Formats: sequence, structure tokens, C-alpha cells
Amino acid sequence: MQIGMIIPAAGSSSRYSEAGGLRSKLDEDLGGRPVLQRTVELFTKRPEVHTIVVAGPAADDAFAEFTERHADRMALLGAVLCRGGVETRTQTVRNALAEIGDDCTHVGVHDGARPAPSEQLLDRVFTAAQTHDAVIPGVPVADTLKRVEDLEDEAADIDPLDAILGGAGKVEGAAQVVVDTVSRAGLVGVQTPQVFEAGLMRRAYEEDRAGMTDDAQMVEAVGGRVVVVAGEARNIKITTPEDLHLVRAILGTKGPSERPTHKRF
Repeated sequence: MQIGMIIPAAGSSSRYSEAGGLRSKLDEDLGGRPVLQRTVELFTKRPEVHTIVVAGPAADDAFAEFTERHADRMALLGAVLCRGGVETRTQTVRNALAEIGDDCTHVGVHDGARPAPSEQLLDRVFTAAQTHDAVIPGVPVADTLKRVEDLEDEAADIDPLDAILGGAGKVEGAAQVVVDTVSRAGLVGVQTPQVFEAGLMRRAYEEDRAGMTDDAQMVEAVGGRVVVVAGEARNIKITTPEDLHLVRAILGTKGPSERPTHKRF
């Protein structure tokens, strides 16, 4: 088995910024190395991985900045850079897929902002991929799930300050009402890396499928049978600054301000 790994890294980190992040989450320091580098390093010593493609932003200026920040490190790790999609993650993966050679029997996809999966998790996914054409890690849903919708009379409860300031006084996280409780039976939260037989993956990406953001969902749409193996709680996707703190704790790394000056990133 030879795997071509795709690392989507084209996102704008908008949710991270909205939550207080000061720069792209992929550029954040993680023990002296950027998050993106830590993620790519997960696969550089795996004997199954033949090729690594990192898909950056699509726009000229953004890709130029991305290349300036990451190209040297990625080259040292043996990874290839390409432009991602203009609008969707699906476009990004499709562009990277074009860089995977025919000598790869499988294609893997792993989020650039998931730098903390264990070797044991990678072992489970890669071993299962030797037998099954589509393998993803998943964790059982622990929380009670509620389906909600906006309150119909929300407009009637506008804060007077909000009305005066034109939205500047609006409190984030407006209340919603529960309309249903969803059973957790048979539900899992899906993680990456996800690994697919190369021919199946290419067939799944032959056409656009609006609204699909998960590679396994693309494979399901062409009749692929997706097998789930055990994921793990430590395999966090960094979405907010709080997630970064958790990943640092998991990996036993310190932030730059906590390290001696000569060891800061």
C-alpha cells in the first residue's frame, strides 16, 4: 500500500479569528514549530506514505504569502505545495488529488489543523485501509443532541441599545428554542485522517456535489462502503484559541512566552 496524503490548508481561519486568534491557526506556535508543520510531520516517517501534498490558498496574494511562510519547511519534509480551491474544501481536495501520482494505491486526507493524533490511531486507520476501500476514524457522540431553531419572537426582544447602535450592542449567542431531541444511538463524530482506495477517491471527485464538506460523504455518494475505526479524544481539530491550549497540553508543549527566549518560534 502506498498512500498519497492530502493536507487541506486553504481555509481563512475565520472562526479562529472571530474567537480571538491573532493569526492563522496553522501558523500558531506548537512547541517551536507551526501547527501545519507539526501536522505534516505526522506522516513523514510513515512507511505507507509515499507522497504528501499540502493545498494552500487559491488567491495569488494569499498563496504567495503562504508559500513564503511554509515552502522551505514543506520542502525539507518532502511535501509538495499546490493551490487550493476558490470556494470550497471539495475544490481544494480535488486540486490536491491532481498532484497524487498513479503509483499511489490509496489517497488519505487529514486536516491541517489536527496535529495531535497518536501513532496508534494512524496504525488503526492505515491497517484497516489494507482491507477496506474507505476508512475513517470516529468517536461516539457523548453529549445529548438537541435540534434547535431561532425564536419566532426574537425580533420583538431587540435590545434598545442594539437598536440605537445599529447592532454594535448586540449580544452574541442569541437564544434559540429546542424543537427535538436527537437520539445518539449509532452516531459518531468523524475525524481524520481518512483513507480511500485511489480509484474510488478519484471517481468520487469526478464531479461537484454541492454542500458536501466531508470526503467520506463524497465517496458514499458514488456507492462506496465506508468503514469506521475508533478515533480518539486527543485528535482535536484546532478551531478556537482554546483548542490550541488543549493541543499544547496533549503534546506537552509550551507557548512561546513560556519558553526561554532562544527557543521561541
